[in-house]
Amino acid sequence: MASEGSTFLQFYVPQAICSASRAALLSGSYPHRTNVFGAHGPNGRGPPTEFATIAEPLKKSGYNTVHFGKWHCGDTNATRPLARGFDEHAGLMYSNDMWHLHPMQPKHWGKFPLRFWNNGEIEIEDIQPKDQKNLTKWATEKSVDFIKRNKDQPFFLYTTHSMPHVPLYVSKEFEGISGQGLYGDVLAELDWSVGQINQALKDNGIEDKTMIIFSSDNGPWAGYGDHAGKPPYREAKATSFDGGTRSPLIVKYPKMIPPNSASKKVFCSIDLMPTILDLAGGPHPDNKIDGKNVLDLMTDKKGAKNPHHYYYFSTGRHLEAIMSANGRWKLHLPHSYRHVQVAGADGFDAKYSRPQQPLALYDMKNDPMESKNIISNYPELADELKQAAQAYIKKPQSKQK
Repeated sequence: MASEGSTFLQFYVPQAICSASRAALLSGSYPHRTNVFGAHGPNGRGPPTEFATIAEPLKKSGYNTVHFGKWHCGDTNATRPLARGFDEHAGLMYSNDMWHLHPMQPKHWGKFPLRFWNNGEIEIEDIQPKDQKNLTKWATEKSVDFIKRNKDQPFFLYTTHSMPHVPLYVSKEFEGISGQGLYGDVLAELDWSVGQINQALKDNGIEDKTMIIFSSDNGPWAGYGDHAGKPPYREAKATSFDGGTRSPLIVKYPKMIPPNSASKKVFCSIDLMPTILDLAGGPHPDNKIDGKNVLDLMTDKKGAKNPHHYYYFSTGRHLEAIMSANGRWKLHLPHSYRHVQVAGADGFDAKYSRPQQPLALYDMKNDPMESKNIISNYPELADELKQAAQAYIKKPQSKQK
């Protein structure tokens, strides 16, 4: 897919945790606007209905909309996929480790079933390991079937795999295939899945007019050691350093995106919703959103500039960092963060510490590892970013609790 599209090397999510990141993608809004933070478990509320998901305006524009895989944006009647603009859905409402399969949360064992839903009905009351092995395959097969059934009409297919979130499982066909352990096998099956979906578009003659986006909700959960990826930047998931918030992104759209290319253009997951809606020619939601159309950046249009001034990063409810929209300057506000002291192994989490991060300014062009605090060299720039962060904190938020 990368050889047929463009790889974006500075794509960000505003919060590097499951539900908050997914809600930002679907709503085009920061966590502090929707009041969705962290990871929501069973019966979790998800984004309030006053904030439309991307599927709702697309559906009004005549698109068939479908979600397969891990939802993790609400487990109530008002917030499950069929109530949020999707015509079809099959998958889990929350993470595959919630909770009886989570090795680090024995207090929750036996309290909540991990249900597999299919179009509003519970198909499997309590997912077991034998079922988890098939999650990637099921979502892939359903995606391919949906493409075949909808090749003659516009559609929005949102496939979000549970893997490679722990606990890791892989179908029988991919056991041992990578030679790199279970995590490698999981990635091999995900690679197969992406290939199957791309091939379905080709086989049905709609590849050239379909935009395909591949991404993740956050950086690696490095604490799980050999059951997780290794972040190429500082720290990892659940922090506001680039190891958590800088996420992979590949976009393939033969009509507009140059193939086999790489871009350092900076934008954020909140920008995908308005970009897609404008491209589809549909209306924007009635509610305010934070994202902006970045199609000119995606297509590498000459002279294109980021329509934002800043991007904001948080963990939970705490705003922790702000970055100039060109990706050059990043200011960390004082906060504590989760740091891996000793990585886990074989599906068990790490031992963590909570260091204190001081007020710090980083030059992300020359110091992408966020290692050299240069705030004393640029006090006026730091003050400008700090004031912008304070203004952001004062913005109105959702009344949802």
